[in-house]
Amino acid sequence: MIDSRAVISPQAQIDPGVHVGPFTIIGADVIVGKGTWIGPHAVINGPTRIGEDNKIFQFASIGDAPQDKKYGGEPTRLEIGDRNVFREFVTVNRGTTHDCGVTRVGNDNLLMAYAHVAHDCRIGDKIVMSNCATLGGHVQLGDWVIMGGLSAVHQHTKVGAHCFIANNAAVTRDVPPYLMTIGQPAVPHSVNSEGLKRRGFSPEQIRNIRRAYRILYRSGLKLAAALAQLEKAAADQAELVPFVAFIKQSSRSIVR
Repeated sequence: MIDSRAVISPQAQIDPGVHVGPFTIIGADVIVGKGTWIGPHAVINGPTRIGEDNKIFQFASIGDAPQDKKYGGEPTRLEIGDRNVFREFVTVNRGTTHDCGVTRVGNDNLLMAYAHVAHDCRIGDKIVMSNCATLGGHVQLGDWVIMGGLSAVHQHTKVGAHCFIANNAAVTRDVPPYLMTIGQPAVPHSVNSEGLKRRGFSPEQIRNIRRAYRILYRSGLKLAAALAQLEKAAADQAELVPFVAFIKQSSRSIVR
């Protein structure tokens, strides 16, 4: 399963069921789980742990040093879950000591060609990063986020679950769950209703989320007053609980 032309460090731990293509380089302190397929000409450095049944296409760079001028060679790491797909020229960097020292990628994500995940990012599950989508350092993406082509998220910014970031959008502030955002800088456009339908949200839940969106963005209320109304609604509308919690925990202010 390992091509004879691949270069693999003796200190790497590669499951016997892993496929490694020609001219791929795997460094020390790399662990690769069973069922993972690694194509030709990929480079994987460590410390990096890669789970099971991932696919890493040609010319991807996984687990290399962070692109941070403050980084001094400390032993930070990258952790990747299961069933992710990293297409051509995707780059995912390790963490830095200026955060928790680790970059994390969850499960079942698709990173299309030229996507970039910077140091200390934490991305959840079932995310799609379209071609050339880019994350600055310390970004957090919730589950089911979709990023359009050429979109970007500023460092230290959080994007909530089920959000849709339009192509070419530049996200500079936190995006609450369920939103669609567009523009440079990105602003709220609407609720990602179609995405919520596909993920099993009921018509009533989507109506409740739309009502919450109107309170936050269309009522003319100041944030504190809008949040007070949303907290009351969330008492018996569970789908609004993560929406409210995200707004209360935002550190960069939310898109407005």
